[in-house]
Amino acid sequence: MRKRLGLIYGGKSAEHEVSLSTARAVTQAVDFEKYEVIPVYITYTGEWRKGEAFVGPVTTLEELRLEGNGKPDSIHDFLNDTSGALDVVFPLLHGTNGEDGTVQGLFEVMNIPYVGNGVLASSAGMDKVVMKQLFAQVGLQQVPYVHFIRTEWAHEQQQLVEKMEQELTWPMFVKPANLGSSVGISQATDRASLIEAVDLALKFDRKIIVEQGVTAREIEMGVMGNDEPACSVAGEIKPVTAFYDYEAKYKDGNTALVIPAEVTEEVAEKMKDMAMRAYKVLDCSGLVRSDFFVTAADEVLINEVNTMPGFTPTSMFPLLWQKTGVTYPELIDQLIELALERHAEKQTIQYTMD
Repeated sequence: MRKRLGLIYGGKSAEHEVSLSTARAVTQAVDFEKYEVIPVYITYTGEWRKGEAFVGPVTTLEELRLEGNGKPDSIHDFLNDTSGALDVVFPLLHGTNGEDGTVQGLFEVMNIPYVGNGVLASSAGMDKVVMKQLFAQVGLQQVPYVHFIRTEWAHEQQQLVEKMEQELTWPMFVKPANLGSSVGISQATDRASLIEAVDLALKFDRKIIVEQGVTAREIEMGVMGNDEPACSVAGEIKPVTAFYDYEAKYKDGNTALVIPAEVTEEVAEKMKDMAMRAYKVLDCSGLVRSDFFVTAADEVLINEVNTMPGFTPTSMFPLLWQKTGVTYPELIDQLIELALERHAEKQTIQYTMD
């Protein structure tokens, strides 16, 4: 009997379109003989629209929008599904209101198995400042950074700029603390471009992180599992632009991905060790992609982890596992099994004193 698999995608997020691309890619890889795939589209305004089961792979993003299908605000239908409960859900949501622990909390309250990280790991992994503070607790080496919130920038801009110039060196990278996919990220090379970059980032988040630039290779590694995770091979990103921005990730297709990355065995082992320590300190489960900087002297710095990496055709995470020996359909199967495994373990927790 096929498992009823709910694909949750879209979302009230600046990464809405990225989520649609991920959902389309998953429908093109999932085994429809194993799963009855139920689409649940979340609009830009936060409405949930549940559609009829897909009968096969989706070819266009428009098929996913469900604008003319389903009932408006069908989160109520999702919560009270009379057509049969979903066996497991796959939240293909990137950014805020999806990757940040909010929807994971909903699934926890509903006691529904779901793919990926739980509430704590999702929220801590989404907030780059909290994530880096936790990394520091277990001694993971990182680039220097400064962080602040919108009201501090409004009242103390001059002092903050001076603080960044004293503690960091040019170039600097300015990022919204709670977004991924390089949305709202800019490179600053002087005071004027720094102020402009902060103003841009503040359009997407109330908290900003400014990191010191480093001359290094960008190398990533996938991690998958629950209590006993495993690492994929490493892969290197070689963007043609100044840095791996949104256009390079999802639109221009010119970025070179070298898998496996050409690194020494010592560097590869250090990355695996750091990836595992990051995974455990955030209490991750299911999957993450760990991102590193590797300098010419083979110094390894952890940049961040992504608790819901993309599954688009050009995304690094599935490519890393393919080169490790796990095909795209197998990857989806394994993630679903990990979700069911973790859910089953949670059912053993006692909630009474009897």
